[in-house]
This record gives sequence, structure tokens and C-alpha cells, in this order.
Amino acid sequence: MRERTFAPSRILIYLVVSLIAVAWLAPLAVVVLNSLRSNEEIAQGSMIGWPQHLAWSNYAAAWSGFCVAETCAGIRPYMLNSAIVTIPATIFSTLLGAVAGYAVTLWRFRGDSWIYGIVTLGIFLPQQMRLLPWTIVLRDTGLMNTLTGLVVIHTIQGLSFTTLFCRNYYVAIPPELIRAARIDGAGFFRIFWRIILPLSPPILVVTVIWQFTHIWNEFLYGVTFTTGQQQPVTAALIALSAAVADIPQHGVQSAAVMIAALPTLLIYLIGGKYFVRGLTAGAVK
Repeated sequence: MRERTFAPSRILIYLVVSLIAVAWLAPLAVVVLNSLRSNEEIAQGSMIGWPQHLAWSNYAAAWSGFCVAETCAGIRPYMLNSAIVTIPATIFSTLLGAVAGYAVTLWRFRGDSWIYGIVTLGIFLPQQMRLLPWTIVLRDTGLMNTLTGLVVIHTIQGLSFTTLFCRNYYVAIPPELIRAARIDGAGFFRIFWRIILPLSPPILVVTVIWQFTHIWNEFLYGVTFTTGQQQPVTAALIALSAAVADIPQHGVQSAAVMIAALPTLLIYLIGGKYFVRGLTAGAVK
């Protein structure tokens, strides 16, 4: 039997990849371990250590008992806020991006390249530049400090990415298919619903995973445009606080972070392989 040998270059690659993995996973490991340690154990030792006894009560307290911005209801209401914002914004931005990508790719018209360039320009603009325009829009529409305002922001902000993804995928669809449908009398939306959309599941999975993860983890708009009970969970985590007389509740705070990260972790574990497949599905025409 032939023995397997490893070239020095391959060993170096494994070493570099392993170091990168450790660097990425080390903070997660610290949070997971602290979420299972009691506050007394952390106070007597350090922030880095193996739990002597599994303190599952941290998760119960973080979910429904810990104080966030002087409201002792845990992070449960803020998780609901994030879901209310993330789910519709993901659906709307994905559908609108699919229609926009289809329009600029397979339903050509004068100026379509300019429109595509303007839409995708939003990818390269830093979020800080958009705060003032969004402040004016939300103020004038009466959507300041509302979850609806966050849905509008994330739907429009996400169009740049979803249009880019869908456009690059639809380029691989033969134009002859669209011309044949138009000869048969099919219009813009009929072609989209009957032909384009059934061919789109791979890229739609990509955009849904991308948008869900990005919107759920987004912090800047949540902390800028909402306060109190209207905040998403990422903004509410900053306001986690114990009573003044108590010592810092690192165990409960770590458990709250883990609960808040759970939806995106599940999305990654369930849909990670589909994300890669979708990105590469339109790579070869």
C-alpha cells in the first residue's frame, strides 16, 4: 500500500488555515464557555476558563429575566423585533433584486447599463454616508424609531447586492429563450414568473442567506434610528446591564450573545453548502 506523503507547501497551507481557524473560533469559544459558567466562577477566576459546573440558568435568565435598558424581560422581545425586521426585508429585497437583475440582463432597454451601475454603486458607499439621508427620509415619513423604518432601510439597502447577484446569474440564461417567449406574446412579468423565477432557486438561496445574515447582524441603523423597546437584538445587546449594586453578569451576557447569534448560525449550518452552489451555478455559461 502506497504511503501518503505531504509536500512542505501542503503542510504550510494546512498550518496557515489552522491558525486562521483558531483565530476566528477563539472568541466564539470564550463566549460559549463563559455562557456556561456562573458569575461567581468568572469573578473568582478569569474570563478565560473551563466551566466547573454547567450554568444553564444563564440562558433562561438571558432569554426572559435579564435587564435590558431598565426593562427586565430578557432579550426575547428584541429577538422578535429582529425577526419582524429581518424576514420581510429579506423577502422584499430578494424579490425586487431578482426583478431588477432580470430587467437589466434579459429585458434590455436604453440606459439599462447606467441604471445597473447606479444601483450597484450602493455597495461601495460606506454606511456612515447614508445616515443623514435616511434620517431625513424617516423623519419626513414618520417612520423614525419604528420597525417599519428599519424594514424600508434594509430593503432598499439590500437591492445593490441582490441585483448584483441576480444579474450575474441571469447572464447565463440564453437570450433566445426570452425572445421566443416574447414572440409567443408573453410580457415582462409573465416571462419573469413563468420562466425566470423557476430557474432562479440557486441564486435566490444565495440572496436569502446573504440578506438574512446581514440584516440580522446589522447594528448601526438599529442603534441610530431606534430606541427602547423598538431596538433589534444587536442594538439591545449593548444596553445589557445588571442592577447597580450587582457585579457584572458576564455569564448571562455571554448567554444572551449566543442566543442572539443562534439564527444566523443555524442559517449557516443549514444553508452553507447551498450558498456556495448558488454562487457558482451561474459562473459557467
